[in-house]
Amino acid sequence: MNPIQEYFYRIEEPERSTLLFLRDRILASDPENITETFSFGLPFIKYKKKMLCYFYYSKKYRKHYISFYHGDKLDYPELILDGRKKFKILLIDPEEDLPVEFIVSLTEEIKKYIK
Repeated sequence: MNPIQEYFYRIEEPERSTLLFLRDRILASDPENITETFSFGLPFIKYKKKMLCYFYYSKKYRKHYISFYHGDKLDYPELILDGRKKFKILLIDPEEDLPVEFIVSLTEEIKKYIK
């Protein structure tokens, strides 16, 4: 098992399935340019080898989240800055409908800021 698979394997259900679905959807949105890597103990998704977003868990909110690089340039009430400078997070609640199209649209919008 590779480190990315191990990371997700340690997450309990239903969060694991939710995050894996989201990961697959983001990777499939632009397979030529979007890749993933494992850095700092976390799965990162990159666009043209530059950081796009990553998955993590918030002890403060007790939820998993996806963190968007250049999120500081996005203005959506669903995104939380929470003291970060360049990143905003979107909390993932596996008990609610996953805003897949919104998340994919965020990744598309962030691509404009990646040079």
